[in-house]
Amino acid sequence: MPSIHHAPLRKTDPESLYRIVALRTDVFVFEQGITSEPELDGRDLDPTTELFWTREGDEVLATLRVLHDDGDIAHIGRVATARHARGRGLAAELIEAALGTCPGVVGISAQAYLEHWYARFGFVRTGANYLEAGIDHVPMRRTP
Repeated sequence: MPSIHHAPLRKTDPESLYRIVALRTDVFVFEQGITSEPELDGRDLDPTTELFWTREGDEVLATLRVLHDDGDIAHIGRVATARHARGRGLAAELIEAALGTCPGVVGISAQAYLEHWYARFGFVRTGANYLEAGIDHVPMRRTP
């Protein structure tokens, strides 16, 4: 049974951190071909950033991060699920867990094809579509 974990980078065990970075690289660089901006952008090092991940045995199956640097607005990003683990609801569980730690407004830069998926968590579109790393995105927010 997968277990959900979260911690700032400095409190994340090295093996989990390695597996989180490997998963994000697999999804964003190798699957989606995002090479126009670095996957390791330094934001994981921010003292207020929290990493969330789902682990089953030695494997990290899904991950995301929450940035707490914009006043009262938290930002969820880097949502990734291993290809073979998709369809199990793991990303949804991580979103719920992350939202449980964010009492205020939460923003997300959602890939446009996932707009309706994020809407089920209370996110609403706040602007026009735009390209980020060559992929169609939409700005969304969730207000408690």
